[in-house]
Parts: sequence; C-alpha cells; structure tokens
Amino acid sequence: MMNGWIWIVVALLLAALELVLPGWFFLGAALAVALMGLALLIGIWTGGLPLALVVTALLTGAIWLALRRIFGTNRGEVRRWTRDINDN
Repeated sequence: MMNGWIWIVVALLLAALELVLPGWFFLGAALAVALMGLALLIGIWTGGLPLALVVTALLTGAIWLALRRIFGTNRGEVRRWTRDINDN
C-alpha cells in the first residue's frame, strides 16, 4: 500500500468524484493524496502507512480550507445577513 502509483490512481479517482459531487472536499482529498503519492515516488516519505494516512487527512483539511478561502462559497448556498442596511 506504500506504492506511490496507487496513491496517484486514488487521487485521480477522487478528482473524478469531485466532478460528480462538487463541494471542494474531494478535490482537497485528491490533492492531498497526490502530494503523498509524489512524496512516496520521490522517496521523501519514509514513514509507515498509519502516519501517512494521518498526514494525508491533515493535508486534506488544510487544502479544503484553502480552497474554500480562495474560491468562496457556491452561488446556491444561503447567505446569512447579520445586519440590516437601514440600521445606523
């Protein structure tokens, strides 16, 4: 399971899943898994599988937050107004 090519294939599958179910989560997971796959292929990552999964999960969360910050919310999402334009 520590073969980098398997991680790259899983990253491509997650990216394809993002096309079907958009929401930035699967794209964040795909980028994190691809980064881990590249780290395995290059030889940078020497830790075991459990630690690789933890690092990938943390990367997924960080990348998801970055994507939400960069691209914002979807047009279909409800926006909550906390103040009125007529309030002084």
